[in-house]
Amino acid sequence: MSMSLDSHIEKVLWTQDQILDRVAQIASQITLDFKAAPDPPLFVGVATGAFLFLADLVKKVQLPLSVDLVRAQSYGSGTLSNGAPSISLDLKLDVKGKHVILVEDIVDTGCTLSCLIEHLEAKGVSSVSICAFLDKPMRRKVHIKLVGDGKFYKGFECPDYFVVGYGMDFAELYRNLPYIGVLKSEFYK
Repeated sequence: MSMSLDSHIEKVLWTQDQILDRVAQIASQITLDFKAAPDPPLFVGVATGAFLFLADLVKKVQLPLSVDLVRAQSYGSGTLSNGAPSISLDLKLDVKGKHVILVEDIVDTGCTLSCLIEHLEAKGVSSVSICAFLDKPMRRKVHIKLVGDGKFYKGFECPDYFVVGYGMDFAELYRNLPYIGVLKSEFYK
């Protein structure tokens, strides 16, 4: 494993500056949408991929808010989702009656998100919004049903490449890259 992770990247799709600009725009929209809400929204980051996006996002939201994490596993160690996610780390905070904003690094098949939304619904949330940094609609297998007056915020629509960086990994590496890049195929084949 060479120490220069940048050399493993075929091309950069979004630079650090483009990412931070887009995150600020999404945060402004969320601030606008929730400023009249009676209760502060609860941002729930989907571990581990969303941790950098979650941190950058909540720093820019100009509202009282709370933060928690949830973990759902669907990938195993490969690059393809196995389609049957399970909750492996549950929320610490009580979400009953709360407006939850699920913060995801990437929405692919939609299976993980659907599983998380059902899980939150069963806990009695009043609404669920999705805030996905990347969206890959061409890979969708299930229709994502928001709860209450939830909204779908997205950073960028992602072409069907295998992307890493800004929290996203391959085999737990590359999360620390400050940009989103396409991994050279020799590193994941």
